[in-house]
Amino acid sequence: MKETAIETGRTAPNGLADSSVRHQRLDLGDLEIFYREAGPPDAPVVLLPHGYPCSSYQYRNLMPALADRWRTVAPDFPGFGYSGTPALEQCTFDGYAEFLLRFADRLGLDRYALYLHDYGSQIGLRAAIAEPQRVAALIIQNGDVYEDALGPKYQGLREYWERPTPGGRAALEDAVSEAGFREEFLNDVRKELTELIPPDLWTLAWTQLRTPERRAIMVGLMEGLRDNLEWFPRYQAYLREHRPPTLIAWGPQDGYMPEASARAYLRDLPDAEFHLLDGGHWALETNLDEIAALIRDFLTRKGLNAIPPA
Repeated sequence: MKETAIETGRTAPNGLADSSVRHQRLDLGDLEIFYREAGPPDAPVVLLPHGYPCSSYQYRNLMPALADRWRTVAPDFPGFGYSGTPALEQCTFDGYAEFLLRFADRLGLDRYALYLHDYGSQIGLRAAIAEPQRVAALIIQNGDVYEDALGPKYQGLREYWERPTPGGRAALEDAVSEAGFREEFLNDVRKELTELIPPDLWTLAWTQLRTPERRAIMVGLMEGLRDNLEWFPRYQAYLREHRPPTLIAWGPQDGYMPEASARAYLRDLPDAEFHLLDGGHWALETNLDEIAALIRDFLTRKGLNAIPPA
């Protein structure tokens, strides 16, 4: 698939415009990892871990919108997208946080602004706790770390966590389906906005995740969310202690992570820049220009822009 640049930047050493998205692979251990990259190699880095049930594909439009002045990097987690499929026991939140750090090491990403979305937020924060010196700033978009602010769509998962049954597990397995993914991507956004969310999202996700091995990984991660709740106070403690510069750009039309989930961050990050958008969980599909403008302004004002603004 050809990626289209939103604006033209400098010319990179490979002859491509810096805003061109490059599709790359590397071997990390015994797995091939797919990732997307755009922007000057010497520019400040924005690292983009993805959420469920997507892949680096969710950042396909944001990356060229930033890449004239930032190096944007988005990997597919093992077992997602075009990356290889690991053993099931490796697919835990700890395992993915370790992967993210190893991936950053491999590409020489010593310091970066970290985009937090969906359970990529929890994976990213585990990596931040392990190596806080890497995190120059946070961009938080519909990624929850406050248990008391979880939305009503978590109710079914909560019931399963409290009383696991074969029927409850079967419901999780049923959610890992094309129809289940469609529900994840459309979520609670108002009707006019659903027209902006392309069916490519759930069709591609289902195509890439429908093998028995990958479906088992998805179900295991949903089960692992219960233990992940025990990490929520640790994520919050990291935020209070380190107070990284933070931009919150949130789509409140989200049955899993409503407005309360966004405002909860202000308990530990009272200086965060806070924006509610007319969108939902997948706000990059409906509010791309607005989010890109907020990020550009935020990173520039925080001094995370090595290239002078035009």
